[in-house]
Amino acid sequence: MHFSPPVSRDRIISTFPKCYNPQACLQMKDDWNTKAKMACQDRAAHQEGFDRLKMSKAVVVGDLNVGKTCLINRFCKDVFERDYKATIGVDFEIERFEISGLPFSLQIWDTAGQEKFKCIASAYYRGAQVIITVFDMADIKSLEHTQQWLKEALQENEPDSCFVFMVGTKRDLLSAEECQRTESDAIKIAAEMNAEFWSVSSKTGENIQEFFFRVAALACEDAILKDLETEISTTQIGDGNILDDKALEDAQEKPKKKSCC
Repeated sequence: MHFSPPVSRDRIISTFPKCYNPQACLQMKDDWNTKAKMACQDRAAHQEGFDRLKMSKAVVVGDLNVGKTCLINRFCKDVFERDYKATIGVDFEIERFEISGLPFSLQIWDTAGQEKFKCIASAYYRGAQVIITVFDMADIKSLEHTQQWLKEALQENEPDSCFVFMVGTKRDLLSAEECQRTESDAIKIAAEMNAEFWSVSSKTGENIQEFFFRVAALACEDAILKDLETEISTTQIGDGNILDDKALEDAQEKPKKKSCC
């Protein structure tokens, strides 16, 4: 059996991550699903699952300049650059986690917000287990557009097959009162979209790790439960992939390019 190298210490998730606001939350609970938790403990105890890595796909959508690339780069690279070139088409990052003792990878797709690239980006919406709609908390129009972005992403996927998140960026630009008011408006729209709402700052890093841990935990738990339903531990995760280490390494060796919101 070929064992995967250990993940970074800051990518280990041992307790179930909490939501940001109970008023716009996908799952109100404090712990893993009992069946999923037992399966994790059993597989970890028998060192099963470490030779093949489960991977879920998350697509990040939203208007131009709302901060999609900054959001991803703050989590994946722990960097923040104010000036980014607009993403051309799509780009992606792969983050490896250890969740309840088992390896799990999240493929995060950064899509262009420009209208002229929509036809290219939409092709990469397919097979997503997570859809993240992003808006700029200092630009109310970008909040209003999140519903259309979600609609377009869902058109490329099976009904009820995706977790949906709404993320407000650039909270550091707002006063406490403005932030509270914008969050209130966003929570109402998120509820209509059946999305979980988060408010973050890529500049300061506020809530960034907590958000992505939440995404990874829910996606991983869902993957395990689907495995248990089919009683096949190496089945596909929705339309995502199960990659061996070689495939994961090849994907990570792709040329990197600077891109932006």
